[in-house]
Parts: sequence; C-alpha cells; structure tokens
Amino acid sequence: MSSAEDTGRSRSARWAPSRCSRALASQSFMPLAGIAADEDTARAITLVVLLVQALVAIASTRLVSWINSVAVELEVALVVVVTIALLIAVAVTGDGSAANLTSRGVAAHAPGYFAVGGGLMLAMIMGLATLVGFDSAANLAEEAKDPHRSVPRAIVGSVVAAGILGMLFLIALTVEIEDVPRISADGSPVAAIMRENLGPAAENMLLVAISFAFFGAGIVVMVSCSRLVYAMSRDARFPAHRVMRRVNPRTQTPVPATLLILALGLVLMVALPGAALLELITASTILPAVIYGATIVLYLAVRGRLGRRPGAFDLGRLELPVALCALVWTLLALFVLVTPQEALVPVVIVAGLLLLGGLCFLGMLVFDREALDTEPGEDVFREGR
Repeated sequence: MSSAEDTGRSRSARWAPSRCSRALASQSFMPLAGIAADEDTARAITLVVLLVQALVAIASTRLVSWINSVAVELEVALVVVVTIALLIAVAVTGDGSAANLTSRGVAAHAPGYFAVGGGLMLAMIMGLATLVGFDSAANLAEEAKDPHRSVPRAIVGSVVAAGILGMLFLIALTVEIEDVPRISADGSPVAAIMRENLGPAAENMLLVAISFAFFGAGIVVMVSCSRLVYAMSRDARFPAHRVMRRVNPRTQTPVPATLLILALGLVLMVALPGAALLELITASTILPAVIYGATIVLYLAVRGRLGRRPGAFDLGRLELPVALCALVWTLLALFVLVTPQEALVPVVIVAGLLLLGGLCFLGMLVFDREALDTEPGEDVFREGR
C-alpha cells in the first residue's frame, strides 16, 4: 500500500473511536441510566469514555485483548438469545407484525424514498458498517500470529457474522414493532422495543451488554488506530514520527500515538456542529470507502507483480472477479453516500482530510523521498525503533 493511502487510512481511522464511544453514550448508557436524550450530555459522556479507553489501551495490551474477547462473545451470545426471545414473544403474544418488514414506515409519503440517496438506498449499503471490524483486523496484523492466514480469515469472519446475525436481529426487532412512528421518534428505538416486548429487566440486560460491547469495540479501534500511527512513524512516513514511534518499555504500547488518537477524538466531540453521531457515521463511512476503492485500484494495477506466499490465504481464480465486484460496489456506495444534502458537512470534512493527507504525502515526496522509496521491514515493537 502506498504512503498516501496509509496516510488516508490513519486519518479515517481516527473517526472510528469517537463514533463507537458516541454511540455507547447515546444509544445504550444514557437509556440505561435513565438520562433523557441530550446532545451536550452525550458529548460529555463520550469524552469520559474516550479517556478511559485510552488509559486501558496504554496500560495493557493483554487487558485490551481480554476485553475484546469478552465483548465479542457477549455480543454474539446476546444477539442470538435476544433474537430467539423476540421471535418467541411474537409467537406467544401475537403482537407485532410481519408487515413491518415491507412497510415504508414514517417514510411512506417521502417522494425520494426510492431515489438514489433515499432511505431505501441508504439502507441497502448498511454493509459498510462491517468495514470497522474489517479495518481493525487489518491494522492489527503485525501483532497477529501467522497473519497471512489468520487476518484474512478474521476479516471474512467478521463480515459474515455481522451480516447474518445482524440481519436476523434486525428482522426480529422490526417484526416486534407495534407503533412504527412512535418507535421511529424514540431516541433509543432498540431499547424501547426491548422494554415493550420483554420488559424493563430484559431491556437493562441488553443495554448493559451493548454498553460493554461498544466499549470493547471502541478500545480495539483506538488500539488499531494507534498501531497504524506507530507503524507509519516507525517507517518515517508520519508527521512528528520520531515522537510517535516511541514505545513505553514497561507496557510495550505506543503511548504518544495513543494520546494523539485520544486528542483528535476529544477535538471532534467538542468541535463538530449539530448531530455529532450522524456526522461521525457518515464521514467515517465515506472516507474509508474512498480509501478502499483506491486500494483496490492500486491492487488491480500491480497484482501481476505481487508475490505469492505459500500457505497464505488465497482466493484462487475468484481473486479478480471479487476485486472487480468490490470496486463496483464501493463506487456505488460512495455515490449513494455523497448524494443526500445532509451529507454536505461530512463530505466537506472528508475532502479536507484527504487534502491534508495529500499535502503530507507531497511534503514527504519533496523533502523526504528516501522514506517513500524504502520498503518497510517486518519488524516488531521495540523501544527506540
């Protein structure tokens, strides 16, 4: 991957910790604590969560791994159990309606529902949300055992699990809705559906589990972002790389890189106007899609010159068709994402980040060409690197 794409990935990745923490605050913790929906309160809670996540990420890689493992297992078990419980509730009580699955809900009279950039089209690209797990697995490849086999499998597994389990969960939730307009207007619709159908105790159990899962996801993303900054700094391809490549000799974690991600997350929460969560989701979806599209184009251009490692993950004859389909899907997703008028602010932010990344790359190209011409080695974390 080129340094320009590395720079872009590092900048896009910085949005994800804030997004996970912001979702934790507004969609799970605040309903659990009985706090009314409020943008300023959600931002304040997010700032505290980001700080705690950074401290954990700095303190212990083993603790991060444990939290992530528990969060993933808890999330999978919770989704399966809640989905089954909701379907049983439908069968026993007869409440809810399967017609919700084909209903246009509150958008019944929206003229742009079927238009490109409309609600239906945006829902069709929900798979972009799985790119967070996709990207985190790739960014932590240096710390994985046998990464040429384990990382691709983790990427495929994360997308498949999120797609299948997530879809079943959404179907069960949608069928259980009795009053679509009222649930749509609720600040935490999932919690409201759980409360009305399974009772307050089930709602609280769900919110506790979701809060922990969001917390774990935020830590993993923060760690992967800091590792990406560290790796680029180690190869002298990041601003202030002599500072950002430093590793604490006791914890073996890149403290300056982690603090940088924390600082940027705090700035985003304070500076973003309006509905911060929506803008974070939109911007942190557009930018990775741009970068992944560029990566696919680069791969198609140089694939004939790439070496093959024995025993590594390989798609075989499906490699080229999969790459072409991925490129087409990415371009379509980008087109839909940038079309709505509501995407103007995120698009401007993304354009600014890309411009900043391009200027950094141009600076290295002019003043530090050696860093770009040197192929990074397969080094591991060590102090003074």
